[in-house]
Amino acid sequence: MERIIECVPNFSEGRNKEVINKIVNAIEKSGGVKVLDVDPGEATNRTVVTFIGAPEAVVEAAYNGVRCAGELIDMRQHHGAHPRSGATDVLPLIPVAGVSLEECAEMARGLARRIYDGLGIPCYCYEAAAFKPERKNLAVCRAGEYEALPEKIADPEKAPDFGPDSYTEKAAFSGATNVGARDFLIAVNFNLNTTSTRRANAIAFDVREKGRPAREGNPITGKIIKDENGKTVMIPGTLKGCKAIGWYIDEYGIAQVSMNITDISATPLHKAFEEVCRAAAARGIRVTGTEIVGLVPKKALTDAGKYFLEKQSRSTGISEEEIIKIAVKSMGLDDLKPFNPKEKVIEYLMETEEEAAVRERLVRMSCKGFAYETASESAAPGGGSISAYMGALGAALGTMVANLSAHKPGWDSRWKEFSDYAEQGQAILKELLALVDKDTAAFNRIMAAFGMPKATEEEKLARDKAIQDATLYATEVPLKTMRAASRAFPLLSAMAEKGNPNSVSDAGVGALAARSAVLGALLNVRINAAGLKDRAAAEVLLDEADAIAAEAVQAEKDILLEVEKKIASE
Repeated sequence: MERIIECVPNFSEGRNKEVINKIVNAIEKSGGVKVLDVDPGEATNRTVVTFIGAPEAVVEAAYNGVRCAGELIDMRQHHGAHPRSGATDVLPLIPVAGVSLEECAEMARGLARRIYDGLGIPCYCYEAAAFKPERKNLAVCRAGEYEALPEKIADPEKAPDFGPDSYTEKAAFSGATNVGARDFLIAVNFNLNTTSTRRANAIAFDVREKGRPAREGNPITGKIIKDENGKTVMIPGTLKGCKAIGWYIDEYGIAQVSMNITDISATPLHKAFEEVCRAAAARGIRVTGTEIVGLVPKKALTDAGKYFLEKQSRSTGISEEEIIKIAVKSMGLDDLKPFNPKEKVIEYLMETEEEAAVRERLVRMSCKGFAYETASESAAPGGGSISAYMGALGAALGTMVANLSAHKPGWDSRWKEFSDYAEQGQAILKELLALVDKDTAAFNRIMAAFGMPKATEEEKLARDKAIQDATLYATEVPLKTMRAASRAFPLLSAMAEKGNPNSVSDAGVGALAARSAVLGALLNVRINAAGLKDRAAAEVLLDEADAIAAEAVQAEKDILLEVEKKIASE
């Protein structure tokens, strides 16, 4: 399994584009990483950079970014709205694939040591990388910000984990860097229709997990209550895994609640939005929109879109793009500037345009382009890809009937029933669309194997093995098409029987398309299985394919009978 981690350093420069570009170039020139996002903020005077890659490459790139920032950013001259302690303020490593949080924590500790040893920049280790329990909280590491660093370095209890015994010229210039390891975090600002930082802070205290200090009498001016150990008694906020403050942004002329959601499983983005809206309304303030800083996982937006659709009693069985659009509009993600999911969603950015073009070369074509491509003298796309596409159209028709039924006047109480059917259809549709290109890729793999050299005995053996492996794959792909297309029949049957009667013919056409997909893919299974030398393996695949085909033929007949019955009764 590929090992991938993400790094999201926050640099204390958001206004000087030349400095920002030099830091980003230092990261990219390290090699082996992909910069996904660069998000500068003028008011905060801070830039969030997001990049991913193999662990070793990310650690090297992070070091080079810190080195460059430490040479270019003079913290003695820095001013901005966001708390900060150094030229590179925070430097978290985040597991993405094949790497544990504990492994990231070890990497972060090693990186912090290297930054101090090699660059002379003091480092604190926070969250999962913390050496001290209290330093799991970034706010503890950054307490007093840059200005408090001379005092902290002199205090053994507050000194950096890796740092000098006294305040050095390098520490004065570059400040201290907080190096950590954490799970994915969403940084988000909620826009308010007020200019009051005090009101924004009050809302932040209402919702953040830490909450606000308990006071005697007046909740604002009363004496802060201490416990028996002299620690401030806190009144917790309503959102778990959330840190928040209020501030005023000159650039926008509004106050915001600025939040880090550190546990997105406990507090999804849409839950945070709704709770900030509630707390704001209780104070006579309205949330006008949402600003995501850096990147966001796709699931955060699709979960939000589905949440708001369900609130409207609308079907969630629509395309991913439409679900995300609902999320954008519901939370006002485009309130301050256009929101382009292709530039903000981490999963979209992890794939290059070239990779996406290869992976989805056919399904990205227009209907006309796909038809003409099929009609060309090229052998691919051929019957296998066409079968998968016919299956996708069959599933799409069943999904359409489900969505029309969910939104049918007078059927409002049944919206969830049909929404669930539509979601099933979307999953089948998505799988079959992927198989359109996979079938053509399987054919191309066979052609590549036949094109391998065969001058020596060793080359012949390697070529023969490659041909057999490619042939087996080319047999398995259309069988996957058969399995996926066959799963459309229960959906189409339910829509013919229970769906919007005005669309019953669409369910019938869907059944015809699904059966054609199954039988078409069967032909491809048979022709490719004929080239397999392992006849036992071939017979297993053929037996399954024949069984699926027989069931598909019967399912189509049953659905068409129901369709004809419904049409006759109209």
